[in-house]
Amino acid sequence: MSKIKTTFHCQECGAEYAKWQGQCNKCGNWNSIIEEIKQISNENIWDHKKSELNTKQARPKPIDEIQIKDEFRIETNDKEFNRVLGGGIVPGSITLLGGEPGIGKSTLFLQISLKINNKVLYVSGEESENQIKIRANRIKNSNKECLIYSENKLENIFAQAENIKPNILIIDSIQTLTTNSVDSLQGSITQLKTCTAELINFGKKTSIPVMLIGHINKEGNIAGPKVLEHMVDTVLQFEGDRNHLYRILRVKKNRFGSTNEIGIYEMVSEGLKEIINPSEILIGKSEEKLSGTAICASVEGSRPFLIEVQALVSTAVYGTPQRSTTGINSKRLNMLLAVLEKRAGFHLGSKDIFLNITGGLKVEDTGNDLAIIVAILSSNNDINVPENYCFAAEVGLSGEIRPVSRVDQRIKEAEKLGFSKIFISKYCDTTVAKKIEVVYLTSVEDLIDKIS
Repeated sequence: MSKIKTTFHCQECGAEYAKWQGQCNKCGNWNSIIEEIKQISNENIWDHKKSELNTKQARPKPIDEIQIKDEFRIETNDKEFNRVLGGGIVPGSITLLGGEPGIGKSTLFLQISLKINNKVLYVSGEESENQIKIRANRIKNSNKECLIYSENKLENIFAQAENIKPNILIIDSIQTLTTNSVDSLQGSITQLKTCTAELINFGKKTSIPVMLIGHINKEGNIAGPKVLEHMVDTVLQFEGDRNHLYRILRVKKNRFGSTNEIGIYEMVSEGLKEIINPSEILIGKSEEKLSGTAICASVEGSRPFLIEVQALVSTAVYGTPQRSTTGINSKRLNMLLAVLEKRAGFHLGSKDIFLNITGGLKVEDTGNDLAIIVAILSSNNDINVPENYCFAAEVGLSGEIRPVSRVDQRIKEAEKLGFSKIFISKYCDTTVAKKIEVVYLTSVEDLIDKIS
């Protein structure tokens, strides 16, 4: 027997209220609270007791009796995707992928479905089978065991999964799913939470990994309540500028691996191409020596690569100086400018400063600080930095040059690409044999002396 209940939910954060109000107390958004009439059934949508996929009944065990088995992961034949997940897909895991519209989320999961050597059930609630086939024709890979199913009813999806018994279940997207057990609109908070909970129950009981695609809101977060990210095992973010070809697959949460790994792809006509060596494509090539550029040896996760930092410093024409950044946190730029003003005596308060990371990438490594400062000073003084110079260090508030992690990997990457000199902190512990010249710095003033 079911019961009918009326609730009020915030469509931005998922907060629940007993009555309507204009502003959400939790997230502060106005006019985001709507009424939902939901019918909640006491029966589960998918009953593992009646399922043919369920073979064992779980029971509580003492921790001493639990034996650790060799970890098994499903290889996807996509090195970048495997790296981000920590080696492959864990059976029974729930993965949520978010990203802007048109960034390539559906293309990524469809490409993985065609690359993998396993039976995949690809469920789409947004596109028809013909639309998916058109996209699949552009991708060169082929998998005869990739099954396409255009459906948004959760009961029908479970029925097909029971019959097919796939190795991986992909849902595109979670916002399009509905269930008869909840009487609310498609994409509502209640539908999202109920469908996600049932899919998690299905994945854990059957050991079938479930991969979900989620839309994002205007703030860049996955649409729906924040609790969705807490319910799943892995949260992935697909980032990139649609005006550029490169995409970054970043992990925000991972119960089975590191949260620092990234995967880099290039969007081409045949789909998403893996970038094995990003350093070679992220460094600009120019015959003319220009000011305002510096090369940084950066690290994202366990992967070192070199990126080009571009800066433009000009006189403020419109009165108020502008501070614009692309690919880096603007607060980080303001902090570095304050350090240059206070510790090095450079007066940049009346000038426009524009900062850009080439390739449309977003980087969070603090080891880029030194390259950012060098690029700003180079543009301000209109003096080019030698193209064979590389930088890898963090800058503190007192102007000191601080060490960064994985400095040996950064040095090896710079050496491999033919750089003759790298600037790092004096307090770095390096053990690698170096053919490249290493310049040790202690402060910003020391940097200016060494560069000049």
